Amino acid sequence: MASFQAAPGTVLITGTTSGVGLYATKALVDKGWRVITANRSPLRAEAAAVRLGLPSGRSRQLSHIYMDLGDLQSVRDGVENLVKGLDGSLDALVCNAAVYLPRLSKPRRSAQGYEISMATNHFGHFLLIQLLLEKLSRSNRPVWLGRSWGVEPPRMVMLGTVTANYKELGGKIPIPAPADLGDLSGLENGFRNPISMANGKRFKPGKAYKDSKLCNMITTQELHRRYKDSNIVFSSLYPGCVANTRLFRNTPKIFQFLFPWFQKLITGGFVSQKLAGERVAMVVADPEYGISGVHWSWGNRQRKNRQQFSQELSERVTDPNTSRRVWELTMEIVGLK
Repeated sequence: MASFQAAPGTVLITGTTSGVGLYATKALVDKGWRVITANRSPLRAEAAAVRLGLPSGRSRQLSHIYMDLGDLQSVRDGVENLVKGLDGSLDALVCNAAVYLPRLSKPRRSAQGYEISMATNHFGHFLLIQLLLEKLSRSNRPVWLGRSWGVEPPRMVMLGTVTANYKELGGKIPIPAPADLGDLSGLENGFRNPISMANGKRFKPGKAYKDSKLCNMITTQELHRRYKDSNIVFSSLYPGCVANTRLFRNTPKIFQFLFPWFQKLITGGFVSQKLAGERVAMVVADPEYGISGVHWSWGNRQRKNRQQFSQELSERVTDPNTSRRVWELTMEIVGLK
């Protein structure tokens, strides 16, 4: 554990009406951070927070804004309102929200006509990051270094997943198919109807989710490469398998029942929503996690006193040519190029 301590800052977290995002909010508020949540329903976000004993109303320490990550205009409007109302710096951004709709028979479309998993999980977060980079770069959160004060770097934290990294067992599972962006022809051709997959092939809802999370992790690595000389720390994490969150609410009931027990008894990878939220908060707040380009993981090593480690990533995440193309094509899709 690092011997120096950083002062609490201000963080924006997406997707906090339940699950990891909600408990990360709780953990960061408990650490003294000011937390701003971004959700499609600020009222639901506030109600969920109150149930955990967090402040209600627009308190100084916790507030909620409207943002639909599946709608690029909503992201732009949300950022504009955030920046206008923010007195002080933004010290961290946590990209947590995700949709997972594995039972769809045909693609659901976003407001701009994109397949909804990629639109929400990747395009929305990508645009959000781009619009907040300058604001993040102006963070000046103080840190006591033992003998003098310094400045703790701002952080952009992306929630990753084992299903997007075939260096881990979860990334090798062939059902419905491993995460793989193929030749990127779907993105190159604009990703609008009838296109619904990054590789331009037939729609597979479970794979659409995996591909979007692969894009999330690619984005984090590409941010690290492009802004290596900036003061921002770009990292992702896998906090362990939180097998009982609402992310899985659209899966078959038998899966919702068996999956947590499988993770508890077979893989050992199960973690509670509370513990996962605390791990997110550590990556956001603690000085020892201030290393850019790292994918922090607890994997399936959930035994007592096991620590985080830097997880090796597959070439589908780290390949610089693929990363550059995903970046450039996404810039065009979200209207920044």
